[in-house]
Amino acid sequence: MEKDRKLIIAGNWKMNKTVAEARDLAKGLRMELANIKDIDVVVCPAFTAIGEVSKEIIESDIRLGAQNMSEQGGGAYTGEISALMLKEFIVRYVILGHSERRQFQNESDELINKKVIAAHGASMKPILCVGETLEQREAGEMENVISTQVKGCLAGLSNSQMEETIIAYEPVWAIGTGKTATSEQAQEVHAFIRAQVVDLFDEATARRVRIQYGGSVKPGNARELMGQPDVDGALVGGASLEVRSFSDIVKNCLN
Repeated sequence: MEKDRKLIIAGNWKMNKTVAEARDLAKGLRMELANIKDIDVVVCPAFTAIGEVSKEIIESDIRLGAQNMSEQGGGAYTGEISALMLKEFIVRYVILGHSERRQFQNESDELINKKVIAAHGASMKPILCVGETLEQREAGEMENVISTQVKGCLAGLSNSQMEETIIAYEPVWAIGTGKTATSEQAQEVHAFIRAQVVDLFDEATARRVRIQYGGSVKPGNARELMGQPDVDGALVGGASLEVRSFSDIVKNCLN
């Protein structure tokens, strides 16, 4: 499973875990994943738990991520969280454009693009989510949907910023449903996404960009998915909520 690009496995805890539960989960992962250096491991708790999780993993190799942030730097934006606020807790990554926010908060590619640019302005690495619904896939619209999202959300980035951006392909039909794209399906779309990055930037930049797969990733399917040439990691939802399942995913992806 050797790759030139370092694998990145990120856990998206979504709207789960109290502060105490999040702290316990972070502690368990810190112990289970001690000295894992061949894979970048990221945990993304709810905003309320970021402070305690940060304290728990500060001296470990696990990195902290946020599930979202505002495109604004500050001001009268009730309920929003700025990049500067996240930086206080040593947040290194931020998930942007997740399908649930596109669906329930009506986030557009234009808005997500502003957030991606703001993340880079704060020296955080965005995890940009793209993906098609089942209806779009069955209608033969997958490539058009993915291309539109990639081009819209990455507009205006420099080559160096693009290299520090992680793209997460999450087929919407596989999120929380128990359905998973086959390794061949995942590879096909990941290769297509990398080709889009070539068109937008250049081949050298595209070779360095990490593209994660997200959608019902479990310990049992992680290794096969990560073995694909253009699959460089996973954005894990439900399986990231338990120490054993998430740590097993990480360990199963080690060479």
